[in-house]
Amino acid sequence: MRHRDAGKILDRELGPRRALLRGLARSLVLAGKIETTEAKARALRPLIEKQITVGKKATLAGRRQLLAFFGDEVAVNKVLNDLAVKYKERKGGYTRIIKLALRRIGDNAKKAIIEFV
Repeated sequence: MRHRDAGKILDRELGPRRALLRGLARSLVLAGKIETTEAKARALRPLIEKQITVGKKATLAGRRQLLAFFGDEVAVNKVLNDLAVKYKERKGGYTRIIKLALRRIGDNAKKAIIEFV
């Protein structure tokens, strides 16, 4: 039974799913905007918003938590120096998901763009 299990499975085991979402989060932070499937964008949104909220506190523990999540010093620095400063006064809702009319060729998956507000 899946009582109180949050999040989407995305047809993957736990390890590959975490790796996928961490990679998407790193790409979103570095690029500012990525195109992916709608399901992956919806699964990514709460994760990236929590990481930006951690970055807004700007503590050593927060830096280490971000480094553990992203595994990339460049992405951590961008969250702390750029995104946290940009969203200092904002309480949440740092990202938006824009649904695209086109569907992916091959499996007909719904596509979306996730970007920072």
